[in-house]
Amino acid sequence: MDHAHHKNHGTSLRKVAFSATVHCLTGCAVGEVLGMIIGNYFNLHNIASIALSIVLAFIFGYSFSIIPLLKHGLSPMKALALAFAADTISITVMEIMDNLIVLLIPGAMDAGLNTLLFWGSLAVSLFVAFWSAYPVNMYLISKGRGHAVVHEYH
Repeated sequence: MDHAHHKNHGTSLRKVAFSATVHCLTGCAVGEVLGMIIGNYFNLHNIASIALSIVLAFIFGYSFSIIPLLKHGLSPMKALALAFAADTISITVMEIMDNLIVLLIPGAMDAGLNTLLFWGSLAVSLFVAFWSAYPVNMYLISKGRGHAVVHEYH
């Protein structure tokens, strides 16, 4: 392989990893934000809010992968297996970082829905989660894992 091909492969890998991370972040963000809103609205304990957010992040994250796979004609079991293979590590990294950041920002877990602290801490946590998962996705895709297992369907 010549240098130009290496450079193009690296650019392609970065683009695919970026796209995969955006895809993963979309599902995680929907679940995370919804979980935090529900937890805040119903005045749930912080641990319960975090647990709800994590569960919803995985549900939405997997759903955002499964639905297009089903539209491509895959069986529900095959789509579910591919979604688990494609997204589990990325979602896990995002959720660890996202919730860690929200916990580390003083007062963020107790801020009301109508505060800049609530929404700002969520925005910062999702930003950090994205950039934490991006290199993980690059590595996984370079090894034929992670989103590489569903890339042919996108």
